[in-house]
Amino acid sequence: MIRVCINGADGNMGGLVAKNVIQDPDLELVGALTMVDSPNEGKDIGTFLGLDKINVPMTSIVNLGEILKNNVDMFVDYTITEAAEKNIPIVLKNGINCIIGTTGLSETFKDEFARLVKENKVAGMISPNMSLGVNIFFKVAEILTELLPNYDIEIIEAHHHRKRDSPSGTAKKVAQLIAAKLHKNLENIAKYGRSGFSPRKIGAEEIGIHAIRAGDIVGDHTVLFAGNGERIELKHQAHSRQCFAAGTILAIKYMTQHGPGLYQMSDLLK
Repeated sequence: MIRVCINGADGNMGGLVAKNVIQDPDLELVGALTMVDSPNEGKDIGTFLGLDKINVPMTSIVNLGEILKNNVDMFVDYTITEAAEKNIPIVLKNGINCIIGTTGLSETFKDEFARLVKENKVAGMISPNMSLGVNIFFKVAEILTELLPNYDIEIIEAHHHRKRDSPSGTAKKVAQLIAAKLHKNLENIAKYGRSGFSPRKIGAEEIGIHAIRAGDIVGDHTVLFAGNGERIELKHQAHSRQCFAAGTILAIKYMTQHGPGLYQMSDLLK
């Protein structure tokens, strides 16, 4: 039995992952953390999610140290950037495996995360998108880039109006993969939106990256490859957040089975 603690358990994604953990016979939810002053503190996470009571009350993140004493095998974070960057080092220093689904993390923090994973001999993953389909989308985008290196490439992403970071972590990730295949530094060729007089550089000299925020869109990502007289559009659409939750559950099991190290969702596809 893999013992799991979820930070952000009363949020949209954290709650869905918690529900998946509770319903999985190989997993046990032993911690459900909320933000400070959450109105849900003290509620049983099972009944909060519409399931049977499991006698695991949601507790404030200020009690993180106490929760980590519950023989936690895997800590899953679906919160906000500031909270993740503050709390995750504590988790890793306690020798606990960790998955971060929170986006918008700084490069400085990502470097620190990799260092702490190695120093504390734990399993760690930061993924901008936990969906298996999106990670196949990443691979196909790399293949198309190799086949069409002189085509104009544009990336368009759309999310709900509550999403804080822009462009999405998924859009950044696919842009980085494409730039690497073009043997370019992304920040030298990325064009984030356009306005006014803004002629496009041709082919691999520019990657356009555009963000839409509207309604309750779960997550759409399109990579457009356009040449003379034709174009190819590679698209992934998330119909619900369940694809991210299901991927998180698979990652928990995979990482626990394979032991310490720094992982990516692409490792699960191997």
